[in-house]
Amino acid sequence: MPLSNDIPHVLDRREGPHGEVVLRRHGDRLEIIANGCFLMDTSDGRSERRLVDAALEALAGRDRPDVLIGGLGVGFSLTHAAANPRWGGITVMEREHAIVEWHLDGPLSAFSAEALADSRTQIVEADLVAYVNETSATYDALCLDIDNGPDWTVTEGNGNLYGEAGLASCARVLRPGGVLAVWSAQPSPEFEETLWNAGFQQVRTEEITVARGVPDVVHLGVRPG
Repeated sequence: MPLSNDIPHVLDRREGPHGEVVLRRHGDRLEIIANGCFLMDTSDGRSERRLVDAALEALAGRDRPDVLIGGLGVGFSLTHAAANPRWGGITVMEREHAIVEWHLDGPLSAFSAEALADSRTQIVEADLVAYVNETSATYDALCLDIDNGPDWTVTEGNGNLYGEAGLASCARVLRPGGVLAVWSAQPSPEFEETLWNAGFQQVRTEEITVARGVPDVVHLGVRPG
């Protein structure tokens, strides 16, 4: 009996240190579910691509900037960054080993193989919240897409990242004039205010129209020079 396109079919299910992560096929798209929370699928990606472009535009012509992308997901942000020769180093932080494997030799490799083969690309398996507190590395842009937004986190510990202390850690890994770009499934005026309070400048929120529902947004802020 053929499988129905209306019913999601689980391709892989893993239990890791941060809970359950699932890859499933739903019709012609692949979906990632973490701890029962829908993260993203391969159906669109325009707002994830805009996350990367908005950060690059805010860097105002900086030559070959380095970007740290928080969250590999289905690979939209990575593949879009790798397709642009203006970026220098492209580091992607992903804490779920299963997601990395799905890209390296699993179903998601169809979307990201070329980007992963790019000499500028580096995948780091680590928790971004811990990384921004501990690393000595710095970047020109930090693009965050590890949650459904500042007000809708995937795990409880991620919530600290969007407060003033967490944003100070984000600023610490940015070079002077560097850009923080944060993807969200819905606008958050409170987060925009927190960005200002944390010392970011040129704070703004850009809406991206999606096929259904409220627009996705990208929150942007610049570390003072």
